[in-house]
Amino acid sequence: MATDESPAETKVSDRGMVTIPASLRRRLDIEPGDKLRWDTDEEGSLSVEIVKQRHGAFDDDEMKAPMGGDSLETHDRAGHEADPAFTEET
Repeated sequence: MATDESPAETKVSDRGMVTIPASLRRRLDIEPGDKLRWDTDEEGSLSVEIVKQRHGAFDDDEMKAPMGGDSLETHDRAGHEADPAFTEET
């Protein structure tokens, strides 16, 4: 993926963090949540592979149990089951 652009440089922070230049993020479609896989060869050349993380961790889970309803029917905002014996009205 060679280009005519001059190479971008970044500095490694005290904590070992590196910022990916915005031009590279745009060109390679790197978005928040994507992972980078780092590797080196015998000569010490570094390669970075982009691992896309565009979906939730369980989006492809076929083992989801049907929950029925929209959860607002039996639970309040905090997730507690509604008990008809107790109401907020006095």
